[in-house]
Amino acid sequence: MKTPVAKKRRAQALSRPSEDTTSLPRDLLNEKVANLVHLMILKYQQKEPITKVEMLKVVIERDNKQFPVIFEKVSKCLEVISGIDLREVGPKIHSYVLVNSLGLTHDKIVSDDQSMPANGLLIIVLGVIFIEGNCVPEENIWDFLNMIGIHAGRKHFIYGKPRKLITRNWVQENYLEYWMVPNSDPSWYEFLWGPRAYAETSKLKVLEFLAKIKGIDPISFSDWYEEALRDEEERAGTRNNSMHSNTAMFIVQHLPVIPDPTEECTVFEEGNQVSK
Repeated sequence: MKTPVAKKRRAQALSRPSEDTTSLPRDLLNEKVANLVHLMILKYQQKEPITKVEMLKVVIERDNKQFPVIFEKVSKCLEVISGIDLREVGPKIHSYVLVNSLGLTHDKIVSDDQSMPANGLLIIVLGVIFIEGNCVPEENIWDFLNMIGIHAGRKHFIYGKPRKLITRNWVQENYLEYWMVPNSDPSWYEFLWGPRAYAETSKLKVLEFLAKIKGIDPISFSDWYEEALRDEEERAGTRNNSMHSNTAMFIVQHLPVIPDPTEECTVFEEGNQVSK
């Protein structure tokens, strides 16, 4: 078990907000970010592109000068929560499509005939496991997720039932391993990366994602970054020397935080709540 000091240090490494020089009034910023995020979700679910004109209709005329700031925050919010990347496909009319940006083959959860990716949350969970020493007590996972507004016993607007998603769905899909510690009394559980996580991502990619949403250089994660680089070198050697490895076979077999409109939702990258 990690000491309270160690737990606090690791949680702060992920959750500490990056510097924000924006001078917009917070209530105005929150309203515009929330409105535009919900429009983006709708467009993603309908598999439709979105134009700047459509976005500007949400960001009312008097706020158009602040559109670049709002657009940047919406883009980061979508990436953090769902692993969605906005890519411009029509420069003349500023048309964008929303795509899975994390390379994971699991890209959605389905609830009430709607779907939204949960890759952002999955990468964050993998990041917590890595930073906690590659094996983390379940309570540490929930301690961190509680800090960003995700609770085991509370249904989430995007993720549905977080406990089921994390301890059942992702375990069954081999992204996570979840097991009871032998001889523990009272019994307690730990999380590790599953084989599918190792096949589809890496420690370096996870750190790069966390660094990107925090607006820092991955090397700022110091010791973890060095470990990620060593892991990358080892993975490269394995690929060169053993193309028929279990990891390669696993890949072949599997080839093919948004504001709640009714309550507050935490935006991970800024450490602030964005509410409609």
